[in-house]
Amino acid sequence: MTPTILLLMTTTVAADGGWGPPAVVSHDDQPSVTYRARVAGGYLAVEVKLEPGWHTFTMDNDKRAAAKLGGKKALSVDKPTQLQPEGVEITGAWLQPQPKDFSQPDLRIFSWGFEGQALLMAPAKIPAAAAAAAARVRIKGQACTQTVCKNVDVVAEAPAVTAAEGSAPSTAGLVAVQ
Repeated sequence: MTPTILLLMTTTVAADGGWGPPAVVSHDDQPSVTYRARVAGGYLAVEVKLEPGWHTFTMDNDKRAAAKLGGKKALSVDKPTQLQPEGVEITGAWLQPQPKDFSQPDLRIFSWGFEGQALLMAPAKIPAAAAAAAARVRIKGQACTQTVCKNVDVVAEAPAVTAAEGSAPSTAGLVAVQ
């Protein structure tokens, strides 16, 4: 089993639209996937950047696979991306881009995910009681190449962005998680 990587970055907020500092998952001392988060315009947004050759999985990968398998047993199921916010209240459905199909039906392996870059978002608000505390999101899942899979377990700080620092990312092209 691949060891889990836990990384909490505590540097200052990036000047790039108010995103929090990057939470990086590495393999052989090289970054494989980087996450950043922020709360802006009524949304919690998590940016996923994958290095060339790496991919990660949808938030509903297990549900999609179960539907395709129709009760049959799978040889394996890739871990879905799980987002667990702290200090921020999710008020609606999570959104994700249309995924790429990585399935290998002849092996009864069904999997969907993202390469390059993805944006995961949900309508959110910071409760008044938590306004002074930093919001953050714990991200769990997997990042893989054709030959290696890394367990993901990182925490990304999610600063609240003022209108002057940047607006919410567009939800264009995003679909509700099933």
